[in-house]
Amino acid sequence: MDKKLIEELKENLKKEESLIEKMLGGFAKKDEKTPGDWDTRFPSMGEGTSGVDLEKEADEVEQYGTMISIEHSLETRLKNIILALKKIEEGGYGICEKCKKPININRLKVSPESKFCLKCK
Repeated sequence: MDKKLIEELKENLKKEESLIEKMLGGFAKKDEKTPGDWDTRFPSMGEGTSGVDLEKEADEVEQYGTMISIEHSLETRLKNIILALKKIEEGGYGICEKCKKPININRLKVSPESKFCLKCK
């Protein structure tokens, strides 16, 4: 694969990494004990307010459940991006993890963190 294309894909991966970290930072915090793990902030559940609004608290818990799912999806994508960046540095980028054949360049342009070719996906 040509160096210019690799640099372009690397730059795209770094931009995506930054964007995902920013998105995660909006509702979660990095887990200091587990690299690559984020923890969705649990709702305050009426802390600092007088009275209890059960409907509002139920909505917050429901939203928390949704955010955990989003967190997991973003974490997985972030881990794949970090792995792809590592492969670029080590020289193994763009090779299918199953069949060991090159991943189509168009696939990498669309999804630069791809670990598998279309056939093995």
